[in-house]
Amino acid sequence: MGLFKKKKQPERAPEPEKKSPLDEMDSSIRPGGVFMVQLLMKEQCETPSLEQMTQVLERHIGRVEAAPPSDDLAANMKDIALFAALDHIAKFSNSEGPVQVSVMPCDTFHPEKIDEMKRSQMWDCLPDRDRILSECKYCVFANDILTGALDPLERANFDMDFLEALLELFPTCEAVYSLNTGKLVLADVIRSRTVTGLDRFIRYIVNARFFNIENSGDHIVDTLGMSLLYIEDLQYHFHSMDPNWVVMHAYNIAAYILENRRPIQDGDTIDGVTDGQIDQSLQWKCHFEDAIVLPGRPVLDIHMGSYAAGGR
Repeated sequence: MGLFKKKKQPERAPEPEKKSPLDEMDSSIRPGGVFMVQLLMKEQCETPSLEQMTQVLERHIGRVEAAPPSDDLAANMKDIALFAALDHIAKFSNSEGPVQVSVMPCDTFHPEKIDEMKRSQMWDCLPDRDRILSECKYCVFANDILTGALDPLERANFDMDFLEALLELFPTCEAVYSLNTGKLVLADVIRSRTVTGLDRFIRYIVNARFFNIENSGDHIVDTLGMSLLYIEDLQYHFHSMDPNWVVMHAYNIAAYILENRRPIQDGDTIDGVTDGQIDQSLQWKCHFEDAIVLPGRPVLDIHMGSYAAGGR
């Protein structure tokens, strides 16, 4: 009886590793991601002393303790100032600990890395944009660490308290650039303290952007920044309404959603806009969708009734 050799089967290629949608998302707007700002200035400045930084930070964010950077940080970020915020505790499934903030030494600012799309959306600083981006040759980078584990309202206030402390520590700062949202705000606007509480996060970090759709009369207004607080950004696809009215509506709704801990559910309605004013008799329906304009992310799309565009 003959022996039969089994035909060798080709080796099965390994299954491609399944990636979470979060892995595909721009890290700067990833839900609960790191809050990052650059303080822009004309002249290079010295980092304040550890004692001075401690005193100013404690006036704004509570008790702090200077923390030595880890070996990895020490190797890659020389002279970083790192502080544990002892009054703000990040809680995880099997551990907890204070959140941290870090401040890098003053370094060269590279405005050429800010693309034209981001420049075009610097509405809050448009008259001063070109001057700031050309005159400011230096910047101080600062960020938070582990704050994604805080309650969203606590985090929003914490990051804005930290930002106000930074502007006190660096009085020559001309403007603040948010790396998360591309928003540019004059430092003196923040120093004026005319905006308080949670509204600071909406005013200084969340960026309401405006786009014209080519070869149509359609527009898009959306926001960037809410995802840092695990809240969906807003999106409006519309025609035949003053975009400024839509932008103001977006900021008002973003503030309402933050203050009330994301109360709007899929299919709910919200007050619309008539002649630039909130109109309770006009109801716009809300649905969770994918963003039309990059970066890709989930958004709360607001269907503007007779003003809605895109055949939705």
